[in-house]
Amino acid sequence: MGGRIGRAFRVKEEEGLGMESLAEHYERLLGLDDDWQVLDVELVLEEQRVAIRLESVAGAEFCCSGCGEKCSLKDHAKQREWRHMDTMQFETVMRARVPRTDCPECGVKTCAVPWADLHGRFTLMFEAFAVRVLQAASSVEQASKLLGLNWKGLHRIMERAVERGLAKRELDEVEHVGMDEKSFGRGHDYVSVMTDIDGARVLEVSRGRDEAAANVLWSALAVEQKSHVKAVAMDMWPAFANSAERHVPEAEIVHDRFHISKHLNEAVDKVRRQEHKALRKEGDETLTGTKQLWLFNPENLSEEKWLVFEPLKQQELKTARAWAIREQFRWFWDYRYAGNARKFFKQWYQWAIRCRLEPVKKVARMLKCHLDRILSWFRHHISNGMAEGYNSRIQSIKTAARGFRNFANYRTRILFFCGKLNLLLNSTHKNVR
Repeated sequence: MGGRIGRAFRVKEEEGLGMESLAEHYERLLGLDDDWQVLDVELVLEEQRVAIRLESVAGAEFCCSGCGEKCSLKDHAKQREWRHMDTMQFETVMRARVPRTDCPECGVKTCAVPWADLHGRFTLMFEAFAVRVLQAASSVEQASKLLGLNWKGLHRIMERAVERGLAKRELDEVEHVGMDEKSFGRGHDYVSVMTDIDGARVLEVSRGRDEAAANVLWSALAVEQKSHVKAVAMDMWPAFANSAERHVPEAEIVHDRFHISKHLNEAVDKVRRQEHKALRKEGDETLTGTKQLWLFNPENLSEEKWLVFEPLKQQELKTARAWAIREQFRWFWDYRYAGNARKFFKQWYQWAIRCRLEPVKKVARMLKCHLDRILSWFRHHISNGMAEGYNSRIQSIKTAARGFRNFANYRTRILFFCGKLNLLLNSTHKNVR
């Protein structure tokens, strides 16, 4: 070691501290137990790197990483390297030849080390720090730059964090579940998402939106945990309903009010597009640029837009009639009891089915067919509103990554950021005693 760093070490040696003191210093910083010691610390200025070399002490007892039983030592594996927290902004790595045991039951096994998981390439402290950076950063790309890691290394940290989080997750109190879909790739490529409505967290993600995909979602809950589920919020997609009836037959299905609102909005927009096309043929631009006015709830319109919209909705337009029918249905959710809401629906349905607007009539018939499961909302008051909020978060994950070719990576990101998992590692792993 040369230059100023070398001179500093020589001063320490003269003071009776020397390299032995430096090794002890790093042993304390690393939290090593009595079975491991620091051999030396190498500083490479040109690479801005600190390398800490460790070895197991003579006489240490070894445990099989498979069964945990004490075993005889066979040999030491080739030297491995783990990325650790930076030292004074210098990248720091730990190096060691890990003991291997000769277990009568498991055969030859590499021992676990106290500073990292058995197959990890990063120390426990570094992974915990990386998880916190990922959670705080605006994007994975930004976290990658801050940590000095490539995409593969950072994604592996997220995978391992999700695996740990799922293993430690508690699901005994899940009573209200949401099932929804989200686009994955281009075209009709979807993933299905299950959420814990009360816990405001994503429970599982599966590829596709058919019944098989829905069945995969339910595998997140054990049989005993499924028995605690009281209600499931979903849209009127048959695959989700069939799967719920199979896995939680005692739970009520609640057709989600946000999806119902979406169907009604789509009906209004179809009427608007049809009418706009007909009016333009006659040179009438009344509906030009008015799409958002019809789709927003009136209370969400700015004063400026309301001044434009108020006279528009008073005109003899088919779109105005469709909008009025949609607006009238909003009163449905204000009733306290399902019986009164059923009476209201009967009156609303008569108006909707006689309006001579086919998109509106189609939605009215669909709602009538599923009325009992819509009315179950009055007993549980749950919806996928929270899931819709997570859809925005999931979309931002997808956008930031510029899409995902691999579903497993997409699932990992969703559970990492939306699963409310305990992502941190245990403080110690003790397989060498």
